[in-house]
Amino acid sequence: MNETMVCVVGNVATRPVYRETVSGPSARFRIAVTARYWDREKNSWADGHTNFFTVWANRQLATNAAASLSVGEPVIVQGRLKVRTETREGQPDWMSADIDAVTVGHDLARGTTAFRRTPRPELTPPSDRAEPAWETDPAPSPPADGTAADGAPDAGSGEAAGELRPEAAMVT
Repeated sequence: MNETMVCVVGNVATRPVYRETVSGPSARFRIAVTARYWDREKNSWADGHTNFFTVWANRQLATNAAASLSVGEPVIVQGRLKVRTETREGQPDWMSADIDAVTVGHDLARGTTAFRRTPRPELTPPSDRAEPAWETDPAPSPPADGTAADGAPDAGSGEAAGELRPEAAMVT
């Protein structure tokens, strides 16, 4: 794919607008990106031209951006640059630069933030699929005298033979 990926650092210029669509959540907001340069005549930093981009976020990024961003906050946005041109009746051509966001975050060079992980929705298994027996039946416990069920000496846990006991597996 030959897409133009950009990373912009600026300030949130408009309140994020959140919408539930048929294809999932969507949010958009504007970001103002101002170039700064050293003015030798004034011996100080000066603001250059300000560019405004419309940032589009989808799915979980849209939900989190709408809940986390406020006007004026410093952010970093990475995504695909889209430049659109429109012709409107009786008006000159209109252009906009949009960013289809891949990631959005606060700029920690200019402040602090507290990260909170969003809970994942519970996935329900399909009802037409039978549950494997190992999930419902407890594993037989070995005899207390150190012999296997067939009377042979116990060779250790089943893990050495390549078996995993369900209670030893970590569920995340």
